[in-house]
Amino acid sequence: MSGEDWYGRDLSGQVFTGYSFFDTDWTEVVDDGGVFDRCTFANVRFNASRHTAAAFTNCTFSKCTFFDVKFADCKMVGSLFQRSTFTLLEVTGGDWSYVGLPGADLRGATFDGLRMREADLTAARLEKASVTGVDLSGAMLHGAKFHDADLRGSDLSSLDPLTADLRGATISLEQAAVLATALGMTVA
Repeated sequence: MSGEDWYGRDLSGQVFTGYSFFDTDWTEVVDDGGVFDRCTFANVRFNASRHTAAAFTNCTFSKCTFFDVKFADCKMVGSLFQRSTFTLLEVTGGDWSYVGLPGADLRGATFDGLRMREADLTAARLEKASVTGVDLSGAMLHGAKFHDADLRGSDLSSLDPLTADLRGATISLEQAAVLATALGMTVA
């Protein structure tokens, strides 16, 4: 699919396997339970689209725009995001394990109550983001910037506080103990 205008389409329940979408406008698309497996998205505009209980498994997103996009209870397992922009991104629930977001600019994004096990967030910018109740076990967080982020309730067991920017981040007492232990301290 190349150069198509899918503005406002309802993709609920549809299944796409191995499709490629190039220069496609997905502005205000509604997607309830759609399935996209091993699809490629390049220069796709997802602006103001809403995705609920949808699956984007093992997909590649290159130079895509995610402005005011909401993902609720979606499965993004194994997907890779390259050189994409994220403004006002909101993700609640779902499974984003093994997702690749290296170097992604996720400033101000909301990630709440989802699984991001072994996700690649290397050098990702999460300043002023809300990353609450997120399972980040095994995640790659080297060089990630969490300046002024809300991390309460998230699993920070794979976070090395010496390699990430945590200035001004909000964490719980339990998380403080995990980070102190990671620094080699004994918490008594």
